Amino acid sequence: MSTASTIHRARFDRVSLEFATPKGTLRVVDDVSYDINDGDFIAVIGPSGCGKTTMMSMLAGFQKPTSGKVLFDGHPVTGPGPERGVIFQEYGVFPWLTVKDNIAFGLKLKANHVPVAERDQICEHYLALMGLSDFANSYPKHLSGGMRQRLAIARAYAVKPQFLLMDEPFGALDAQTRANMQNLLLKVLATEGKTVMLITHSVEEAIYLASRIVVVTARPARIKEIIEVPFAYPRDESLQERPEFGELRSYIRELVMSEYRAQQAQLSPASFSE
Repeated sequence: MSTASTIHRARFDRVSLEFATPKGTLRVVDDVSYDINDGDFIAVIGPSGCGKTTMMSMLAGFQKPTSGKVLFDGHPVTGPGPERGVIFQEYGVFPWLTVKDNIAFGLKLKANHVPVAERDQICEHYLALMGLSDFANSYPKHLSGGMRQRLAIARAYAVKPQFLLMDEPFGALDAQTRANMQNLLLKVLATEGKTVMLITHSVEEAIYLASRIVVVTARPARIKEIIEVPFAYPRDESLQERPEFGELRSYIRELVMSEYRAQQAQLSPASFSE
């Protein structure tokens, strides 16, 4: 998770995206440019509905920009690809498959197909890494929320994506489980070495996990500020008790809150009438 590399894995080059609506054109992303380098952990933060997830969706290949370019390894993104693993807040696991079969699912597809012996080895590795070995033959309905999210991460990792796109992956979890998942993610990234783009609403989570934080404005999403996180890896929870962490948290929180205030100012007074 180093920012020292100058190899650009992803690039937003003057990207805008807009939709036609019954009330006219709605611009969601406006003239956004930034790079994600090899080994970066980028957290994108801003008000709800500002266009953060839309940005990630364009890099994932689910949506196309209206103007500008979204590049991955120097090539325009034209659709989803196995080199970009996507993890959503809603776990994204198949309820009809066992835990092990969920992890193995992508390894049976044409793009990532591996022989049975290698598939079993990969599954065992990620079952152990995520603390799910005892639940290999269980179904997702028998798992807690945190365990289902660990399963979703294991399944995404199993196909060995070079780049992880994570949309509020821990947003539905309670505080303790969320903290445990953050620590597990840091541990796994230290072992596996990935480049990550994380969408989050949590300032603390962004600082704790990321090497760089992209603060975006109220809709349409523009870059408000890009902040280098000054804390070295590996990290543990004691970092959050340091005065420097608190100072950075206060600074970023005010950036985000100023955009929330701008967002509220965009709404008509009628929106608040009872």
